[in-house]
Amino acid sequence: SKAKDLTSEQLARVKDEYVRMSLRLQQAFGLRREEALKIQPRWADRGDRLQLKASWTKGGRERSVPIRTREQRGLLEQAKRLAGFGALIPRGRQYIEQLRIYERQTANAGLSKMHGLRHDYAQQRYLELTGWRSPHAGGPAREQLSGAQRQVDQRARLTISEELGHQRGQITAVYLGR
Repeated sequence: SKAKDLTSEQLARVKDEYVRMSLRLQQAFGLRREEALKIQPRWADRGDRLQLKASWTKGGRERSVPIRTREQRGLLEQAKRLAGFGALIPRGRQYIEQLRIYERQTANAGLSKMHGLRHDYAQQRYLELTGWRSPHAGGPAREQLSGAQRQVDQRARLTISEELGHQRGQITAVYLGR
């Protein structure tokens, strides 16, 4: 498994509050780094979902991610307070500048491969949707599932694929295993 969890101790080592918030959004919503930097939390909040503009996403495909928990809602409210009406790029900075700050801050905090936060999101979401762990997280492989479980597995993978912004369900094997 390439899943990574982000502890409060690790977050505390990140000094830039915008970078910290971007990391927390990556973990809570399975966002890519670029999405977590460019997001305008106030615009993105649609009540029951986080709406991502095409200009923020890889491949330019607009998508939405459900807001399912009180923790996600609370985090989004914090992000809205921090960003005001803008993005998680402070006023006066360009995206590329904030990206470099993100890279430097995470490296200085001893953090790497933060794409693993997306893997963690996918695996947590799989558990939530199926009731069992994904193969990468120690759960059963597809061939060990019953026919009914395979249908649940397939629906969960399609849902997760959409939430992560992928067009095909097969990509979930990278995040979840087979």
